[in-house]
Amino acid sequence: MKHPTFAHIPPGPVAGPLQLVPINAAVVSVHTTDGAHVGSLKLVGGVWKFKAMGYDAAGRMEPGHGPLTEQHNMAFATLDEAEVSARLMGALGSAG
Repeated sequence: MKHPTFAHIPPGPVAGPLQLVPINAAVVSVHTTDGAHVGSLKLVGGVWKFKAMGYDAAGRMEPGHGPLTEQHNMAFATLDEAEVSARLMGALGSAG
């Protein structure tokens, strides 16, 4: 992964596979292959929940937004990077 960036990502496909960057015991930052921050996984009640994150053109955080908005609150039993990436990225191409 390139150095993490925290900036606006235009709509459309994101560069995968996604990378998980541990922040602490209950938070893992989620980044595209090119380093763009697209959200976080938070441990809530024993379940990892994806929290989408976007940034406006001025670089201000927009919780619940960004390229993975539709996956906001998607739950994961474990922090398996391949599974997390496949499910979050897979949802981009499906009609749901």
